[in-house]
Amino acid sequence: MTRRNGGRWSPPLRLRGSGPDWAAQEPTWRDARPALIAGALKRAMTRPSGNWYVVGASRDVRAGEPYGRTVGGTEVVLWRTDGGELRAGSGVCPHLGAPLRDSRVVCGTLVCHWHGLALDGAPFAGWQPFPVHDDGVLVWVRLDEVGGEEPTDRPVVPERPARGDAVDAVFTAAGRCEPQDVVANRLDPWHGAWFHPYSFIDLSVVREPRGDEDDAFVVDVSFRVAGRLVVPVRAEFTAPGPRTVVMRITDGEGVSSVVETHATPLTRPDHERPRTAVVEATLAASDRPGFALARAAAPVLRPLMRRTAGRLWVDDLAYAERRWALRSTGRFPG
Repeated sequence: MTRRNGGRWSPPLRLRGSGPDWAAQEPTWRDARPALIAGALKRAMTRPSGNWYVVGASRDVRAGEPYGRTVGGTEVVLWRTDGGELRAGSGVCPHLGAPLRDSRVVCGTLVCHWHGLALDGAPFAGWQPFPVHDDGVLVWVRLDEVGGEEPTDRPVVPERPARGDAVDAVFTAAGRCEPQDVVANRLDPWHGAWFHPYSFIDLSVVREPRGDEDDAFVVDVSFRVAGRLVVPVRAEFTAPGPRTVVMRITDGEGVSSVVETHATPLTRPDHERPRTAVVEATLAASDRPGFALARAAAPVLRPLMRRTAGRLWVDDLAYAERRWALRSTGRFPG
């Protein structure tokens, strides 16, 4: 957000003075108390999801092409009708089991490439559709047998900048872990400047969760741009559901911008070697007049935004995978 004092313009970047190098930072391990992180994780995992799972980016489900994903061990296929409406259902053809993700979409109908069985999204020959939701950035599917919760009509979509006011990008990766390991990573903000010194600096947690009524981590941090140029902000981390963590900028440049991290299980809950997809949506906003140029350049900016997220997730997936490896062998501390 543009910060103005008496109507004066303020630059989005700050020149950071020479501070301590990486090893001379103030250690954060005393503050990153395992019990505190575990408590926040436990509360997150008890929040209802309505059996909704993020599948991927809305723009990845294109007209004329099926989109396949395995969620919780269940094959799912999605496609769009000629009118752009989203359809979803089992990714297994009810005839002889063909993978419907490899089929074709003809005039808004999914046509199996093995024998030509056509599906328009309605129940047919034992094939059942799944409830689906397109929020404009992400697509969600409801899998009641996988989730086992009380189903809801719509997923819990985090509050976002007004549609059309933000530049959005979606990054996806997968690792050998469970959703809780991804969520636990995001509910440990203290690791930021130590584990990602190329992106974060001068990080301090100014408020810790106080329970369900005020269950947020509030962080002051500077995003490193280049050299000594940084963007200082205040950010809030919350977990509105068992597989979602939201980082929202509440003060500084880009107020209302959010990063949504969604952890979608790819394998069954009892799988010996679980895999989880990280689907992270970044929605950047600003009230600066020049941000209209950024919105116009969104197709160029999206690959850069995905690359930035990907660099962080190289490290953070290693963190999540390590956590799962220790948990699965009974060696996780605490």
